[in-house]
Amino acid sequence: MMRIDAHQHFWELGRFDYSWLDADALAAIRRNFLPQDLKPLIEQVQIDRTVFVQTQHNVEENRWVLDLATEHDFLCGVVGWVDLASDRCEEQLLEFKNHPKFVGVRHVTHDEPDDNFIVRDDVRRGLKVLERHQVPFDLLLYVKHLRHTVPLATEFSDLPLVIDHLAKPEIKHQRIDNWIDDFRAAAKFPNVYCKLSGMITEANWTNWNAEDLRRYVETAIDCFGPKRCMFGSDWPVCELAGSYRQVYEALTQCINSLSETEQAQVMGQTAISFYGLEV
Repeated sequence: MMRIDAHQHFWELGRFDYSWLDADALAAIRRNFLPQDLKPLIEQVQIDRTVFVQTQHNVEENRWVLDLATEHDFLCGVVGWVDLASDRCEEQLLEFKNHPKFVGVRHVTHDEPDDNFIVRDDVRRGLKVLERHQVPFDLLLYVKHLRHTVPLATEFSDLPLVIDHLAKPEIKHQRIDNWIDDFRAAAKFPNVYCKLSGMITEANWTNWNAEDLRRYVETAIDCFGPKRCMFGSDWPVCELAGSYRQVYEALTQCINSLSETEQAQVMGQTAISFYGLEV
């Protein structure tokens, strides 16, 4: 079984604008996190490959991480960024599209001041470009944005979409009432997938356990099925609340009732299929 971490990041302070790390609560991760830091962590838990996901609204980050990917075989995919709202969207995409490790695009949608950013006309034109070129898109949403998934999945029925971090439900408060309906509605569309990632930082950072995550994982598996769910560590953001090993072990504990074939889907095959990874 090929094990894939479908969601991790790198950053190098001073290379790009990491001002979001200036918040006091993020002091623990305000340092460099690079491939040489991740490699021993994935080896400890027998993860074979990883997918980097963007942190910058800057195509220079694409170039930087694609260079890293040529140096580190375990890095098998890069989800980068292009300016969806720009007339240069397609031009930017074409620079990267044919790189064998450029596998998708993301925008930090949940930080946009406009809650309707992702359904704006200019942004939807950019999503149409991704659909035309069959480049998957990561939806980084809060619960309040999840309602946009159905109209997007409807309009762009040939665009593979994946909801990062289950749209960040309020795990700390064990709340599902403001999340479950829109989540289930999104799952009805076969082009929408879900990352089982980013959960421990939505739980109580100092007092969480795997059982806190279980109802959310089981809901995702029930709604999307193992063939549309994939594991992601969200390293190094996860280190605010736990280690790489703790994230991995919590997820595997939550899916231990699945068959071996279903576990293999979640832990690797879904990511390979969704992103078209060459592994």
